[in-house]
Amino acid sequence: MSIGRTRTQAQVSTRIRIRVSVEGIVQGVGFRPHVHSLALRLALSGWVGNDGRGVFIEAEGTPDDVARFQEDLRDQAPPLAAIHRITATVIPARGDHGFHIADSREGAGRATLISPDVATCADCLTELFDPDDRRYRHAFITCTNCGPRFTIIRDVPYDRPATTMAAFTMCGECEREYLDPRDRRFHAQPICCPACGPTLRLLDVRSRAEDGSPAGDPITSAAELLRSGGILAVKGLGGYHLAVDAANEEAARNLRARKRREDRPFAVMVGDLDTARALCELDGDAERLLTGPQRPIVLLPRRPGAAMAESVAPGDRRLGLLLPYTPVHHLLAHRFAGPYVLTSGNLSDEPIAHRDGDAYSRLSGIADGFLTHDRPIHVRTDDSVILPVRGRGLPLRRSRGYAPQPLRLSQPVRRAVLACGAELKSTFCLVREDRAFLSHHIGDLENYETLRSFADGVDHFRRLFDITPQLVAHDLHPEYLSTKYAHDAQDTGGVDLAGVQHHHAHIASCLADNQETGPVIGVAFDGLGYGTDGTIWGGELLVADLTGFTRSGRLSPVPLPGGTAAIRQPWRMAAAHLDAAYDGAPPDDLPVRSRNHRRWDDVVAVARSGVNSPLTSSAGRLFDAVAAITGLRDIAGYEGQAAIALEQRADPAEKGAYPARLLDDGSLVTIQAADLVRAVVEDMRGGAGPELVSARFHNGLAAATAEACVRLRESTGIGTVALSGGVFQNLLLLDGLVRALRRRDFRVLTHRTVPPNDGGISLGQAAVAAARDALGLL
Repeated sequence: MSIGRTRTQAQVSTRIRIRVSVEGIVQGVGFRPHVHSLALRLALSGWVGNDGRGVFIEAEGTPDDVARFQEDLRDQAPPLAAIHRITATVIPARGDHGFHIADSREGAGRATLISPDVATCADCLTELFDPDDRRYRHAFITCTNCGPRFTIIRDVPYDRPATTMAAFTMCGECEREYLDPRDRRFHAQPICCPACGPTLRLLDVRSRAEDGSPAGDPITSAAELLRSGGILAVKGLGGYHLAVDAANEEAARNLRARKRREDRPFAVMVGDLDTARALCELDGDAERLLTGPQRPIVLLPRRPGAAMAESVAPGDRRLGLLLPYTPVHHLLAHRFAGPYVLTSGNLSDEPIAHRDGDAYSRLSGIADGFLTHDRPIHVRTDDSVILPVRGRGLPLRRSRGYAPQPLRLSQPVRRAVLACGAELKSTFCLVREDRAFLSHHIGDLENYETLRSFADGVDHFRRLFDITPQLVAHDLHPEYLSTKYAHDAQDTGGVDLAGVQHHHAHIASCLADNQETGPVIGVAFDGLGYGTDGTIWGGELLVADLTGFTRSGRLSPVPLPGGTAAIRQPWRMAAAHLDAAYDGAPPDDLPVRSRNHRRWDDVVAVARSGVNSPLTSSAGRLFDAVAAITGLRDIAGYEGQAAIALEQRADPAEKGAYPARLLDDGSLVTIQAADLVRAVVEDMRGGAGPELVSARFHNGLAAATAEACVRLRESTGIGTVALSGGVFQNLLLLDGLVRALRRRDFRVLTHRTVPPNDGGISLGQAAVAAARDALGLL
């Protein structure tokens, strides 16, 4: 007996044991099976499990094997994992045998990261369409490498009981796969099959019939409904969508009428790249974005004569295409065999419906049928929207597939921060240490339903990532619901507030997106933002870092006649800019004036009086004015529509540029918008078409802005320019300005992973608040 004990002690003395903590996106991405495989290959003993901070490991073996294990752990992570930190300590060896996956545990504090939802992988797709596979045509096929994550998780650690799959008990075959380290579904939490998973069904609203039987096949019935011109509600990962045959003009018009969405383009789902190529011009970068695991909507140039109903994207030279990202979408695309509209399941301005009862209530007046199932969606999440730019994707909406993957700040925060964002394209941002958790897209924060979605999202993020904010950042506009939410948080939670000017937040967002702190010359061009001087800003040049800014340049201001009415009616901005450009006496023969002659004089009088007509330097409203003057758009069905029309009509081959003077009073450089407006008018009166005029306007604004940056460099010595704001979704202006700045030897920062529009504002607010807090400025 003593001899046996001595041998065991000797064996133990030749082994070492380490305790490892791995933080990052390491739950729900096959990390524990990966660790298990590494340990078995090296004959290590111990265990691996999930906890509130990520993955915990104990591994024991020879010193060489343990060292190799640590190297492989760092260098051979699963494809969907993102390791942020590995810490290891040596502990006493135990002399145990075997390596297993341990039960999950809460642990002290939470720092685990949650994977975004991931598109169906190639292996699962092969099985989905294999008649000999037991998951043939199973609408919920998934594995460790794909499927729902963020939208089904209720709590951490990421285990099945903490997801909306908790109600579905695994059958024997699924449990065998789940427990087999050699299987692709080893510890895949959403694992299921037709015998034990959710059930797909079709509810026909018109007949009140339900088709959920295997013989009936809900997918076949759904495809027939689309082919017959019906509107189909489809339950996706983050909510319901509305679908129609994208080639059926009557169906697309009906969808617009029922959804109350007059002009905004619909996204289109295509079954494969060949179909995408038939509709749009694709290059390698576009194909990479379309086929990536995030599967966003990608905005692409439409091919002339593409077989697409005009009402899908009326007057738009681009289409938003996306490929299927769930088994349901793949099955429907395969059975329907054509492109179909896939747009958010809501009425105009409402958040997307994601709970079944709410969806039936809100969408039954729109949809003729519901392709749905009984797996709950926990987090409402819209599709992401990406614009290909210079070899990469510029996010216009960062949501499904990207959120809630955190962004890294350049330095840790002193106190946890909540940033509440702005009003349009609302997001929030929670920050702890050096991680910024930018939320999914919430929507325009203009009604109670969206505010409730915003508040629920904040609560969910706080719980998932164990963040209790002590500092709350907000926009300066007192009437934004996000600002009011911040003040309510102060009243109920005793937090400190940090107001951040809108355009400073834009520039700070670009800085944080590039992990920089400034100072920079910040060009913030957008629609509207509350200025510090009582006017409405939107065409700003700021000398800024994360802690503060000086307004050093702007577009020349004009009245905003009728306030928000001018946003919906670009001809009002044309009236204001023409009145300013021609000192109250613009030409009488302008078509924009004759088209709106009944109200023209009244609007000009209101603008001159200043009643409900605050001054604005907005670049977005200048684009609106030029779009109206050129005859492209007098009324906008959605914010930015007129500017988009102007960009799309521009002749990209035109190199001419309208001149614009710079007025410099020693403290503020003002770009004379009136010069650009007069040049537009004179070219139009001379017979130039909108293609030529638009191109020269874009080129002129880019040249004048670059020259203004040169003036500011001369006075500040700053050689880096950061570009942000919704106007920089305009590729013609963005590319023209970047080229003009680089020709003048500027270093240029643009957005990379967060939107330049107001969807990135919350990140900028958080970065500013944290930087000020670090210096004791709050």
